[in-house]
Amino acid sequence: MKVLVTGGAGFIGSHLVDALVDKGHQVVVVDIDQKPDGKMFYWGDITNLVGLASIFEHERPEVVFHLAAQTSVRASVRNPTKDAEANVIGTVNVAWCSAMADVRKLIFTSSGGAIYGEPDHIPVAEDHPIRPASPYAVSKYAGELYLHLFRDKLSSVILRLANVYGPGQSPFGEAGVVAIFAGQMKAGKRPTIFGDGSKTRDYVYVGDVVRACICAMEAIPGGIYNIGTGIETSDQQVYDIVAKTLDWPDPPIYEEEREGDIRHIALSYSRFFGATGWNPEVAFVEGVKETIKCL
Repeated sequence: MKVLVTGGAGFIGSHLVDALVDKGHQVVVVDIDQKPDGKMFYWGDITNLVGLASIFEHERPEVVFHLAAQTSVRASVRNPTKDAEANVIGTVNVAWCSAMADVRKLIFTSSGGAIYGEPDHIPVAEDHPIRPASPYAVSKYAGELYLHLFRDKLSSVILRLANVYGPGQSPFGEAGVVAIFAGQMKAGKRPTIFGDGSKTRDYVYVGDVVRACICAMEAIPGGIYNIGTGIETSDQQVYDIVAKTLDWPDPPIYEEEREGDIRHIALSYSRFFGATGWNPEVAFVEGVKETIKCL
């Protein structure tokens, strides 16, 4: 099967591309990052409709994974226009090109860690009210709504991901606290926790996310699904686990919480389990060890 992956040179995308190739699929990568070795690659910006349409017309993929995005909450607060260009205009372009190329299915990775806002209860199910608290969350939900508008021309599966971590995540960005903490500790720098350390997130290992993506391609005709673990892990717990793994002796620096950050979140994956039998398999402590090995 020919599968096109936007953002296929990125953190999650590169793992997904490798898994698809291992399963024997013909994979086409569209990204503005470096070329993945041994893969069919197009340098392409999803906000450029003309260029993107020419790729789809030439390749005619059967399935599309849309992972390319602006992924930082902080960056979205600083520049909501740029965030909307990538996450709204880019998603509309991918959906339109997919519909025009008769793509059989589009799998879109949304953000379960952001679009629900401060939840009424934890773990959060898919029918929870949507309360985006940042431009990033608004833009990801807008992408979902646009895909709904394309429903007569394009079947889509929306995966609302929790906080994804694992090998290959950059320690130099604003997202990916496991890699950031580990990278700073290895460089001899004290990491910073924004707030008092009690803020919680649901951390799901990248390998588990890739398995979920494959399940969505193979077993689900459409719908919206959370992909997470249902477990809350605090910033302080993340710090302590990374520090213990690296034998780091110093406490973190504590600073004020940042605009747009949700206090507590964890996602119920029971709907996806019921549809596919998928479960997260990698425990957080083990996932941290694997992440650190690759830094």
